[in-house]
Amino acid sequence: MNLFRMLGDLSHYLAIITIFIKIIRSKSCQGISGKSQILFLFVFITRYLDIFTNFISMYNTSIKIFFIISTLTNIFLVFVKYKGTISSDLDTFRIEFLLLGAALLALFINHEFVVMEVFWTFSVYLEAVSIIPQLSVSSQGKSVEPVMLLYLAALGCHKLFYIFNWIHRYYNEGFYDFIAVSAGIVQTAIYANFFVLHAIKRLADLKSESSV
Repeated sequence: MNLFRMLGDLSHYLAIITIFIKIIRSKSCQGISGKSQILFLFVFITRYLDIFTNFISMYNTSIKIFFIISTLTNIFLVFVKYKGTISSDLDTFRIEFLLLGAALLALFINHEFVVMEVFWTFSVYLEAVSIIPQLSVSSQGKSVEPVMLLYLAALGCHKLFYIFNWIHRYYNEGFYDFIAVSAGIVQTAIYANFFVLHAIKRLADLKSESSV
């Protein structure tokens, strides 16, 4: 495991822990998209179907279990424990379109047309767009909490570091996965677009306040 892969994984853990702590400390899910959490659960379950049949290492298995359980926990907090605090009026993105699009792409563009491979490919395509409902919620709000910006930045860094990891592996191992790389670039671009628009909006607000 190279440095970029480690930094990518650490960024992912930071994102998951950040949103969990945010909910627990505030006892509120305001500003959080439950739909994005549902999509992430689809991503992890379909990607880790081999969790009990393909043992790589204790670390690998532990992380797979952590991702699934932590996402289930967040979904429980959003839709059950603190359901009265969710931003249901903002969390309206039609995720069925994302699920259908990822499924169709996985069926037609994959490395091998076998069940496990198609499910893995589906998870890669879906992960690239799973954050869109959350970005939609954050964009519609009057402001974005710093903790949510940290969460989104950590997720964006996770995929950015993975792109560096793939570049490193290509030059050192000759490894290249066009599906993972293409989806990763799209995913990183989605995060970058959000932060650019957020920065432009903040600058406009500051300019407006200073001119009053």
